[in-house]
This record gives sequence, structure tokens and C-alpha cells, in this order.
Amino acid sequence: MDKPYTGGCACGAIRYSIAGEPLFSNHCQCRDCQRESGTGHGSYATFARAGVTLTGDAKHWDMVADSGNVKTRGFCAQCGVPVYLTFAAMPDIFTIRAASLDEPARYKPQVVTYTARGHDWDRLDPDLQTFEGMPPG
Repeated sequence: MDKPYTGGCACGAIRYSIAGEPLFSNHCQCRDCQRESGTGHGSYATFARAGVTLTGDAKHWDMVADSGNVKTRGFCAQCGVPVYLTFAAMPDIFTIRAASLDEPARYKPQVVTYTARGHDWDRLDPDLQTFEGMPPG
């Protein structure tokens, strides 16, 4: 069995363990991710929801994505750290923020999304495939 991906918030009030490998890993340069991260992009790994064990009580913040679908951001009420996202239109996936991993070096981005909203000062790996929005399904 592969080693699970583990992580959580800065204070430890929220923890997760995820069996399996990411289905998708990306840097996202949309304005929502820029605002939430306080920088030019957010970095995410998306997994099958079935492999996720989550402990602790997260606060949730719903927002409407460009697609019109609701995405919910889970963050710690104690330390304020954003930890994960879920999507109403895709209940079978669970997305974590790469920086929340206990071993962030395990994160391997595949693509950069929403480059149309990126900034010149946010320089990402030029070898990654890029998409002006989300890649086609």
C-alpha cells in the first residue's frame, strides 16, 4: 500500500489523511486563488473523496466559480489557515492546498490554470502546460 498523503492546518486542529495518488495537481492563477493565498496563485492537489479521512471542525466559505458552480473552501477557525476545497458539482473529489501537506515536496504540479488572470511577477515553472481557464473536462 502506498504511503498516505497527510497534512492539515498550522495549529493541528484540522488534519487529513488521503489514500491514493492525486487525480490532478495544479497551480491556479484565478483571482479567487490570488486573493485567498495573498500571492499570485494557489497550489492544489485533487484526490478521490473516497480515500479521504478528515478530522477537526473546519469553517466553510462558499463562493461561485466562473463555471457558476459552488466551491466550498474549508479553513481552520483557530489559526485561519485554508486547508481544502470541495465542489458541489463534483462531490466525489477533495482538493487540498499543497502547502497544507506534512511533506509538501510530494506535491508535483501538472498544469497552470487561469493564466489569463496571471501576473508577470508570478513566475511559475515554464515547462508546465498552461490553460487560460480550466482545462477541458
